[in-house]
Amino acid sequence: MLEIEVKPYNVLTKEELYELLQLRSEVFVVEQNCVYQDVDYKDQKALHVLGKKGNKLVAYTRIFNAGEYFKNPSIGRVVVKKEERKFGYGHNIVQASIEAITTKFNHLPIEISAQCYVIKFYKTHGFEQLGEEYLEDGIPHVKMIRN
Repeated sequence: MLEIEVKPYNVLTKEELYELLQLRSEVFVVEQNCVYQDVDYKDQKALHVLGKKGNKLVAYTRIFNAGEYFKNPSIGRVVVKKEERKFGYGHNIVQASIEAITTKFNHLPIEISAQCYVIKFYKTHGFEQLGEEYLEDGIPHVKMIRN
């Protein structure tokens, strides 16, 4: 079972911050072989959705209110530790992020920049593709909206 916590940046412990940065680097930089600047000074504006199994961070997203990243509220840096993906934690963390946006920001639609290979995954959560494919950090992405 995944335990979910939603925290602003200034409430994250040093250990939680280290864990989330490590997980993002492990997946986005090493596993996906993508050299990009993950530490982007946007974490301070975000709410951090932490998915823990026991005391260990295994899934994560960061969410933003309207106007803080995109025009609409948004979800980004969606990540699940490789060996934990078989348990469906990606669905759990995205659903928790959608719920957190609706409760905390009370504003729709939700906008994401999705890697193309997970379009089907996001469609199961009510997102629809908007526009054409584009490259972000060398990886094909599409804009998606959930009303």
